[in-house]
Amino acid sequence: MRRFLLRCPSWPASAVSAAGSAASSPFCSGSAARPPAPRISTPVASTGAWWRPSSPASKPRASPSPTTRTLRVFSFDPSLGLEVETAALNRTRVDIPWEELRPGPVGNYLEVVDVDPASDCAYAPVDLNDPRILALQGLEPSEGNPQFHQQMVYAVAMKTIQNFERALGRVALWSPRRTRTRSGDGWSYRDDFVPRLRIYPHALREANAFYSPERKALLFGYFPASRTDAGRNLPGGVVFTCLSHDIVAHETTHALLDGLHRRFAEPSNLDVYAFHEAFADIVALFQHFSFAEALHHQIAKTRGDLAQQNLLGQLAQQFGEAMGRRGALRDALGKIDKETGKWQSAVPDPDDYLTVEEPHARGAILVAAIFDAFLTIFKHRVRDLMRIATGGTGVLPEGAIHPDLTARLAREAAKTAQHVLTISIRALDYCPPVDITFGEYLRALITADSDLIPDDSHGYRIAFIEAFRRRGIYPERVRALSVDSLRWHSPASLERLGGLDELLSKLDLSWDLGSERYKAYQQSQDNCKEFHRWAREHLFPHPEQRKEMGLAWGDDAPALIWKKRDGEVATEVHSVRRARLNPTRRSSRRAS
Repeated sequence: MRRFLLRCPSWPASAVSAAGSAASSPFCSGSAARPPAPRISTPVASTGAWWRPSSPASKPRASPSPTTRTLRVFSFDPSLGLEVETAALNRTRVDIPWEELRPGPVGNYLEVVDVDPASDCAYAPVDLNDPRILALQGLEPSEGNPQFHQQMVYAVAMKTIQNFERALGRVALWSPRRTRTRSGDGWSYRDDFVPRLRIYPHALREANAFYSPERKALLFGYFPASRTDAGRNLPGGVVFTCLSHDIVAHETTHALLDGLHRRFAEPSNLDVYAFHEAFADIVALFQHFSFAEALHHQIAKTRGDLAQQNLLGQLAQQFGEAMGRRGALRDALGKIDKETGKWQSAVPDPDDYLTVEEPHARGAILVAAIFDAFLTIFKHRVRDLMRIATGGTGVLPEGAIHPDLTARLAREAAKTAQHVLTISIRALDYCPPVDITFGEYLRALITADSDLIPDDSHGYRIAFIEAFRRRGIYPERVRALSVDSLRWHSPASLERLGGLDELLSKLDLSWDLGSERYKAYQQSQDNCKEFHRWAREHLFPHPEQRKEMGLAWGDDAPALIWKKRDGEVATEVHSVRRARLNPTRRSSRRAS
């Protein structure tokens, strides 16, 4: 393989343990050693005693455990640090839940394994519990420091997990590891708990990054930028996908989505793969709005009009430019014209949903719809501020907007983005477990928000419906595009389902944010067995109840529904869980 990587003389050789030569690694190689500690000044000794214990027998008080860990990351990716305008906003700090970590980092959810097969290297793991690293809130962002790369993937992945858990109201689980063994004339399957998702920051020497459902791992690549059209990158310089917030958040979302709906990995219709890609982009995009400095800067630059070209609506700028695209890898608001090199705002075209098939391009339609809904909601929330700022004309005066207005607009944008992100994630609990379509996701969005927030004073649900309609995305089997028509409705004949009270008494639905993850997994597995046993006796044999519950069955079932040799429909119960509690503390039980 051609060796294209550059030496990094600024990075000490002690950072890498290598079996190969220095030229084979993107970092300088050398003997195995601990990563260098951050430089700190030598403390000055004090000669005066300024404190004495109250009594010889007194015992020190136990310090409370920290609740969060603060780590430094790139807000977007390293390329924004190469321009004066964006350099200051491209480094930020994220607060993630505190957990005990081993070097790697290795925690309760994630295990970072920094092996570089292409270079025959293994990089020394970062110890985020080092007192000096803790005091400095993590390592300084750096392209040439493999330990920062490890910190970056851990921090962004944990932030993504945190957003999922807050939205769903329970601890996250990765999809189980399934093994298949021969059993008589057929096969038997066994699912095992996966405690940690593995992350390999330097797994590939190529322009790629992906989630592997088989390995339960995220694999990130590195590659040389284009030598003819590298954008802000050094022509031929090394680009690390693990240093892109968007790419890390995107791939982590794939893993989380697989943990919720493992059958979404089967392309039973054109929307399934596209939904996976779109949803991962949605999470990455709306996490941008949690970076205060970047948000404030972009609000000021666009004068509050976030429909203009801005960083918040773009994904993976460095990756796109390094590939010679002259812009971000994907943009929810528009694109760069290949002939003129200028950015153009995208105009919704309902025909795209009928003709576009490639998963990323088709997924971009859904991303644009969600971002369009966000813009509509944001404009509605700040309409009073804009009336005051414009004197009722709706037209801002020339020049920069007032810093106070910028701050207020940024606050509303951050709040709205978090709301939209939370609704988007919560909707996953209301999606069918197989054969998802964009129209069904719209119904899930409407139902999830209606269940949690009955009063829609800011018109969130109407904004979603309008954005989907503008792109020709319509649910099937609905009579109208009203909120009430799109909501999933509870079966009317629940009282006719025998054994329901007995079933509910056997289910353990204590899976929440305070649960221990392995215990939550065991509870979920036990609940699935109980529900499946009840369904085989009281639900599956009765056509009317099956229809009421929306089950595809018998001769009317689509071809993708697998049947056993005796013609019986094969059934699975993936999880039985309680939907997110609303402010009145009501909840609903849900199986999928």
